[in-house]
Amino acid sequence: MKTQSHVPAFDESLHRTHDWLGELEMLAGLDSQAQAYSVLRVVLHALRDRLSPDEAADLASELPMIIRGFYYEGWVPAKTPTHHRTRQAFYDTIREHTLKVADLDPAVAVGCVFKMLSHRISEGEISDIRHTLPEELRDMWPKP
Repeated sequence: MKTQSHVPAFDESLHRTHDWLGELEMLAGLDSQAQAYSVLRVVLHALRDRLSPDEAADLASELPMIIRGFYYEGWVPAKTPTHHRTRQAFYDTIREHTLKVADLDPAVAVGCVFKMLSHRISEGEISDIRHTLPEELRDMWPKP
């Protein structure tokens, strides 16, 4: 799928977004990039809402422009981080949204997104995120 916008920044972001979604589609065994988008969106929102506003913005700075756009969609920084910080609450958030898209276990969805993010964003940012999260959530990240 080749789309030219005549705006190089848009073309580059679209290309990078397709790469990210393609990797997630493969890792999670999904049927399409549309499913990968939905899984990535819900996991990023759940993660974002458990980070401080500063850390959420630091993560966003490493996302492709298109992904950054849907990452910020619906965000209310004054309500973060949420008080629901257990692994089960995190998985419940994922389950509530991904069952509409794919029959994908929340633990698998989270593990695949975190693995893909570990390939795509800096080690320093991953380390910052891991240290910000409570231990129960931190342990969901693949070990470096």
